[in-house]
Amino acid sequence: MSFFLTKVLDALDDGGDRPLFIQDSVTTYHQARDRLRRLHAGLGGTGVVAVDLRNRPETVLVQLAALLRGATVLLVPASAPDGQRYPGVTTVVTDRPHHWPGEDVRTLDDLDGEPEPLDPPDAVRLLFPTGGTTGTPKLIRHSGIYDGMAHIFAPSPDGPGRTLLVAPMTHMTGNATVLGALLRRDTVVVHDGFDAGAVLAAIQEHQIDTLSLTPPRLAAVLDHPARARTDLSSVRSLSLGAAPLPPHRLAQALDVFGPVVGQGYGLTEAPMIASISAAELIDRPERLGSVGRVVPGMEARLTADGEVEVRGLSMMDGYLDGPDVGAGWLRTGDLGRFDDEGYLYLLDRADDVVVVGEHGTKVPTTVVEHAIAAHPAIAAAAVFGVPGPDGQLLHAVVVATGPVTAEDVRARARAAFGREHYVPAAVDFVGALPLTEVGKVDKRALVQLVTAPSDDDLTSLTYLPSTPSGNLFGNGSQP
Repeated sequence: MSFFLTKVLDALDDGGDRPLFIQDSVTTYHQARDRLRRLHAGLGGTGVVAVDLRNRPETVLVQLAALLRGATVLLVPASAPDGQRYPGVTTVVTDRPHHWPGEDVRTLDDLDGEPEPLDPPDAVRLLFPTGGTTGTPKLIRHSGIYDGMAHIFAPSPDGPGRTLLVAPMTHMTGNATVLGALLRRDTVVVHDGFDAGAVLAAIQEHQIDTLSLTPPRLAAVLDHPARARTDLSSVRSLSLGAAPLPPHRLAQALDVFGPVVGQGYGLTEAPMIASISAAELIDRPERLGSVGRVVPGMEARLTADGEVEVRGLSMMDGYLDGPDVGAGWLRTGDLGRFDDEGYLYLLDRADDVVVVGEHGTKVPTTVVEHAIAAHPAIAAAAVFGVPGPDGQLLHAVVVATGPVTAEDVRARARAAFGREHYVPAAVDFVGALPLTEVGKVDKRALVQLVTAPSDDDLTSLTYLPSTPSGNLFGNGSQP
């Protein structure tokens, strides 16, 4: 019998009438257990069950019900485009059935059956897509990491806590967050989507002690006008990850939330690679740019071209229809370096490096973004490559909070690196950077916006007003 499912069922039995989920209403542990049993009965069958639901208690309960049936669960990412197809799916549980023509589609109303005895299988099998914004995504097979969660997450001796969930439950980060909270017997305050003001209000109202944010969402919380008057003293763990974190934002988070902030590094293929705690950052400002040391049970090394490779206990089983990873090394696609103490620093995604100049200088865009965003009048920056007359050019899109010009942005990069290759050839100013459903900056949307703008693109973001010296696609200045 699956160790993970055994621990989940124990938690649901032990939780009693304490709240497990708070969203529009309260769902207790026993109410969740009873709902799980009805979903399990109504689901029937096995095969591959695709879960395509927004954040709500039933999302994780459908996942568990299918696993208890012995089915393989495919968690459909919130960012999956309409009409995305996945091989081998036998049943889809969704709240948008019209997006799945020709499939065995069920809604939650179709899964209300008469409870029957549970007979958990020996293991769980889950599939996570690598992406899906273009073409057919790869599907990642996971199993053992869920037993790992059941070993790691246990009730706190201080009593149940309160976790705030803003990441999609069908994404690895959100899925681990909600299942970890269940295994700890905590309460999960569920948000469907992200709003910085709502996050601050929830922290104060529900005395949230645990939450996880991506760097852009952290920045939105830190910059929100309600932050200064919000009581944040309940927060005991704020974990950051999923995207590069500018060092100055980590320093600001430590100042605002106190020594409870840490960050982690992982992939869907290997969710736990490295981490760093607040204790490791105190009086060590040079570590603010690090994602930490490699966690126990994992190994990491650099290839000849500086790409991080990993292997170990948190690895995926493999890709669907591919060989098991076993003890093999996985190339992460991230470029990095280690310091003398074993702390890992990520420089950029290998695919995001821009080759500029006649000699082909490789410019990691993340380090340029961090240098620009450290300007006191800049809240955020995205840097990427666009075609130029003689190769690629650096293009920066900047969110400003005060008077700053394109030349100020260039001067910042020039001062930080002392090399013209690291200086953006063009700078645009916008009111906000586009984010994906999981809270990462959507550089693909920005590249399209800059290289092939359309009327729809122009209205998809909130832009700052143009001035005679600059506009959306020129070397402008923020008024």
